[in-house]
Amino acid sequence: MNAARAARACGIEKAERDLQVLTALLAIFFSSFVIALSGAMMPGPLLTATISESSRRGFVTGPLLIAGHGILEMALVFALLLGLAPFLQQRSVFVATAFGGSAILLWMAFGMFRSLPSLRLSWEAGNADNSKKLLFSGILLSLANPYWIIWWATIGLGYILYSWQYGLWGVAFFFAGHILADLAWYGAVAAAVTRGRHFLTDRLYRGLIAGCAAFLVVFACYFAYAGFQKL
Repeated sequence: MNAARAARACGIEKAERDLQVLTALLAIFFSSFVIALSGAMMPGPLLTATISESSRRGFVTGPLLIAGHGILEMALVFALLLGLAPFLQQRSVFVATAFGGSAILLWMAFGMFRSLPSLRLSWEAGNADNSKKLLFSGILLSLANPYWIIWWATIGLGYILYSWQYGLWGVAFFFAGHILADLAWYGAVAAAVTRGRHFLTDRLYRGLIAGCAAFLVVFACYFAYAGFQKL
């Protein structure tokens, strides 16, 4: 009789612990989602690329760019767990990333400006080659932003260490919330641009691309200025 009561009590305690862990994991997921969404909604090179490419390639642009972004972030999460954070927090890393990112954005903007005279709207479905380019662009644009690296080396690392209390499940719930927020926002932006692209003329389209290229130049100058400040 006593053994049965003890077994029942252990079962109740285990169920309570499991419920507490599940509650904590859901809290990690939703808080990670909200924090990532607030960051995703801020203007940046990735948002500019989503707008410009969605006008040509449609809704798939958003998910593919975020897929590339997510691949890089997953690799970075593992790197941070392995102890890369002190390296990423060094001033020299920020300066090198800022200057390198500035050069990448200027190169992309130059390409967009150069294509303007012959640019025409194309409603062709994206092919496998375009998909690979968008995946690579998602990785490249993330690397071009020095503040993305700093965020992960500070706020992101703190969140990972907190989530690690619950093992790999904790980190998985954190990362799922983070990347789903990016996917939700950039998918919504891509969908909005895709719906509106049918109202675009070639002239308006060239104006949109020119505006996006100009924004990339602004971000490039800002990143270069931030790099000079850290020298």
